[in-house]
Amino acid sequence: MITRTLRYMGTQRIVVVGGGIVGLATAWHLQRGGAEVSVVERREVAAGSSWGNAGWLAPALTLPLPEPAILATGIRALLSPKSPVYVPPRLDPKLLGFLVGFARHCTDRKWRQALQVFIAANASALTAYDELSDAVEAGVEEPIKAASPMLAAFASEADREGLLAEFRRVNTDGGRTDYALLDDAAVHELEPALGPGVRCGVQIEGQRFINPGRFVHALADAVKTAGGEIVTGRVVTGVDGDGGRPRVDFADGDAIEADHVVLANGAWLGRLARKHGVRRLVQAGRGYSFTVQPDSTPRNPIYFPTQRIACTPLGGPEDGLRVAGMMEFRDPDDPLDPRRVDAITEAARPMFTGVDFAARRDEWVGSRPCTTDGLPLVGRTRTPGVHVAGGHGMWGVALGPLTGRLLARQILHGETDPVLRSFDPLR
Repeated sequence: MITRTLRYMGTQRIVVVGGGIVGLATAWHLQRGGAEVSVVERREVAAGSSWGNAGWLAPALTLPLPEPAILATGIRALLSPKSPVYVPPRLDPKLLGFLVGFARHCTDRKWRQALQVFIAANASALTAYDELSDAVEAGVEEPIKAASPMLAAFASEADREGLLAEFRRVNTDGGRTDYALLDDAAVHELEPALGPGVRCGVQIEGQRFINPGRFVHALADAVKTAGGEIVTGRVVTGVDGDGGRPRVDFADGDAIEADHVVLANGAWLGRLARKHGVRRLVQAGRGYSFTVQPDSTPRNPIYFPTQRIACTPLGGPEDGLRVAGMMEFRDPDDPLDPRRVDAITEAARPMFTGVDFAARRDEWVGSRPCTTDGLPLVGRTRTPGVHVAGGHGMWGVALGPLTGRLLARQILHGETDPVLRSFDPLR
């Protein structure tokens, strides 16, 4: 084995494992603090869950994933291939252990405890994006769009009540979500692309959205502009800290030593982090998406909470509308299951007009790293110099830049923000 030591005179050398939004945002902030950074990605930049997601920067909807409503649907519903939250009926001890832990956090008390953490994180999530875009040097040159407004659409007022109850709890517990109710006529006037299946809605203010694939690639360009190295197509098999300085081992027998290593490898986080004391299970919660070309592309994101479907205009009219959904607890390396795409299509079709779902393109599945308590794993491990940044579930894009900022400050300056204490990977 050939081991290379990366060290610059008076400069900390840091290796980030993972080329998604979380890893690249961490690299960007480390560079701003004066570190020399290399990002190592086993496939390509944004190849994981950073590419095909909905791209929402929506504090109003960035809430704890383990919620009482999931258990209320019943075990039988969770086993249905058409369910928006799906568990394959197979004997998998690791998955079973995760589900038991997840279920324990699907209580109102646990949800409200986690909600306090999300309220604190959401308060700075959008300004963290502004920091990336507003930087004079090595800023991210990809637009962040204001949702004016973001729209939640429903088949009935009874369906709408679930989202309103969440908003009321957020506002009661110290957060702030600004919204207005829309009747049948108002919701269709606001968005003509909605079909007869929509009878009412909620107009949500203060949210934003991006084209996630383009934004992450622009972030990678910013890292390279600032002198960072991004290496793709290299598989990391382990990180060893026994020799005093962390060493990253590769499948080809090569190795790199550095002052610090950040593990930001998404749904595969546990494979590298467990030996460093990170015991909380990380399970892939796979999301699916595809793109359609409506007769009239909506200008703003649309959310169907009952169906758990998120729709995002990707840019100009020719870019189409991304339709995303599903939470499938399954192995992250399993192939795309076309039944999940069909289930999203069936659920979305009556909610739109002027959309040919048979002509959908860019079918995609991505593995989101979920934890049993719904909180990310960000911070120091038991091995000196080894850190983790992952476990964000559905909120890696929403919280990625904030994660990078907080972790970089901890690594470079020893600062531990209160939000980071709640994300402690050794909890």
